[in-house]
Amino acid sequence: MKRLTAGILAHVDAGKTTLSEALLYSSGAIRKLGRVDNKDAFLDTYGLERERGITIFSKQAILQAGDLEITLLDTPGHVDFSPEMERTLQVLDYGILVISGADGIQGHTRTLWRLLKKYHVPVFLFINKMDQPGTDKGRLLEGLREGFSGNCVDFTQTDTEEFYENCAMCREDVLDYFLEQGRLEISQIQDLVSGRELFPCFFGSALKLDGVLEFLDGFGRFAKAPEYPQEFGAKIFKIARDAQGNRLTYLKITGGALKVKTPLAGQQEKVNQIRIYSGEKFETRSEAEAGMVCAVTGLSDTRPGTGLGIEKDTVLPLLVPVLTYRMDLPPGCAPSVMLPKLYQLQEEEPELHLVWDSHLQEIQVQIMG
Repeated sequence: MKRLTAGILAHVDAGKTTLSEALLYSSGAIRKLGRVDNKDAFLDTYGLERERGITIFSKQAILQAGDLEITLLDTPGHVDFSPEMERTLQVLDYGILVISGADGIQGHTRTLWRLLKKYHVPVFLFINKMDQPGTDKGRLLEGLREGFSGNCVDFTQTDTEEFYENCAMCREDVLDYFLEQGRLEISQIQDLVSGRELFPCFFGSALKLDGVLEFLDGFGRFAKAPEYPQEFGAKIFKIARDAQGNRLTYLKITGGALKVKTPLAGQQEKVNQIRIYSGEKFETRSEAEAGMVCAVTGLSDTRPGTGLGIEKDTVLPLLVPVLTYRMDLPPGCAPSVMLPKLYQLQEEEPELHLVWDSHLQEIQVQIMG
């Protein structure tokens, strides 16, 4: 089984969660097409997300594209929740950057592009909302080439001479091959994409399912599954808790396999349970193989960015809070009671940077917005 992890990223309101929903529906992963404005999107599982129609926490779902099993990570689009998005970048094989066809490149989209470059994540682009009046495919593509990279190429019509030529222009040796053969091999295009030398662009309307199947087919065809070493490795990218209060450590297996009850190097504890989530639901496994994204229980001292086995730690994040506040507690609420609860929250959101100022006798906290 070929596996890869793809994250969907976008400026707020570009239609990121709508595209996630459309991909899951079109691939057969879900039977009912939910909508953000109907408060029934498959990946907006948290009450506040459904109430406000926004993504706050990154979620995962599993879908098939050709012979690929894709773990899809839907990330927050609001800049206020940027650190949650950035933590997922370290485990992505590919990024799916959603652009609003009505708005083009927006401010936060440029930040996302820079972050994808920093973490060396190959990118597929889906230009959404092409059903809206005034959208112009040629103008949008030109804007992407000027704002992002001259190697943004239209992938809506492949297997044509013009398509091969546009791809071949991204690297000299590939251009030489094209001039000799008049075409390119799929493996050459895959290599260009995975090496961030070529950025496939697709156009459509996620809400109306226009262009979604074409994108899914193209992604399955041109995304190359990574090869993993035999030795165990994993990268931790998120800490959360389930409805029962169990501490969950989210990680991606980047080598070998992880079995239940295996003691982890650097950890004094063993994994009690391995969960593969898709939306709110999960299934337990006795073993997680390379390429899988899973949540494990039983670990109490893990942190985002930590590498296990052959993986090294990641320095996180690039986006940091700039505002420091004094926290005023309700009457009768002692800091000694509140601090342990806040430190638990800080495990999930490390950027809070909670500090107890003994001189001022106050709790100080840093937040994004």
